[in-house]
Amino acid sequence: MTTATLETTKTGFSQDTFNQYVMNTYGRFPVAIEKGEGCKLWDTEDKEYLDFVAGIATCTLGHAHPALVEAVTKQIKKLHHISNLYYIPEQGELAKWIVDHSCADKVFFCNSGAEANEAAIKLVRKYAHTVLEFLEQPVILTAKSSFHGRTLATITATGQPKYQKNFEPLVPGFEYVPYNDITAIEEAITDIDEGDRRVAAIMIEPLQGEGGVRPGELEYFLRLRKICDDTGILLVFDEVQTGVGRTGKMWGYENLGIEPDIITSAKGLAGGIPIGAMMCKASCDVFEPGNHASTFGGNPFACASALAVLQTIEKDNLLQNVQARGEQLRTRLRAIAQKYSDIFIDVRGWGLINGMEINNNAELTSIEVVKKAMENGLLLAPAGPKVIRFVPPLIVSAEEIDQGSDILEKTVSQLI
Repeated sequence: MTTATLETTKTGFSQDTFNQYVMNTYGRFPVAIEKGEGCKLWDTEDKEYLDFVAGIATCTLGHAHPALVEAVTKQIKKLHHISNLYYIPEQGELAKWIVDHSCADKVFFCNSGAEANEAAIKLVRKYAHTVLEFLEQPVILTAKSSFHGRTLATITATGQPKYQKNFEPLVPGFEYVPYNDITAIEEAITDIDEGDRRVAAIMIEPLQGEGGVRPGELEYFLRLRKICDDTGILLVFDEVQTGVGRTGKMWGYENLGIEPDIITSAKGLAGGIPIGAMMCKASCDVFEPGNHASTFGGNPFACASALAVLQTIEKDNLLQNVQARGEQLRTRLRAIAQKYSDIFIDVRGWGLINGMEINNNAELTSIEVVKKAMENGLLLAPAGPKVIRFVPPLIVSAEEIDQGSDILEKTVSQLI
């Protein structure tokens, strides 16, 4: 469906009815998706799309994957929710898998990336007050152009004023530094550390997603880890978008040769079923009963789904596919960028999270490319006004990478 207005379709969908009852919190494209299989989606008019958005880096196994279908069907017939007042076997099994396959020692489950980051913020503050003995004002440093969520605390942590506008007063205790700039980190720590106001943690993405698909620099993160080791500052990695195989490693930090103290995850963890996780090393596991909780967090249904996703990644060796398809995609994108060198200035990313940057001097915007590609049957997402984001399911094939690249090249030729 490509028209600007959606009339009632053969499935009974009406854009007017939708808009009458649903809050206007998204700038939605005029497409209503009805079903999917693998890396393909179909709208309510039976138009087919190649999905290089994957629910914004969330549908790890694509759509209607047999392993996920089997897991959710089996679990919903048995038990879907019981509350954390009781032991949940599936939750324990999922936590063990995560600990066995990461640098973490403990896991807290919630429902989303924002909630995982909220949990991390609370953990940092309790650690600062009880272990570091910051009696008044622990500060968390975050990066400019970062994105950490939509709650009040996480939009404050997000180093982008556009997300904070009209939601003041913001939560105190956050300061911002440029990404990949170690001198700025060092200066901020020095400037802030006075009296009862001290830096307790650095919260950062190993690769900035919403900030334009910008990978972290190895030397920067190596020095960051040393600074934290020398000062007792906690290093928190927001892996909501980079975790669970998206970068070609199980966790984004593995691309940087260091281990964080705290990791947050969500998006791809259960392949599209809502779940979030905050993981930490034993050294900063300071939560006690009553400190934090989540009614739905770690319920049997979500945990069984996540286990199916993680076990499939391992069993089907999907990390190898992510690495190979990522290289293939970047090669194709660089060829397109070279062909249209007056339009594109960079192609960057890890695994299957990649960005293609448009020259600021070019009139073309990322949203224009996304809209035209949609008309041509390819779903993409912007990452800011000048970066096109490519985050297909981890099961994407070589043929589908070529197909998507062909559609993109056709799209660009139509726009210039």
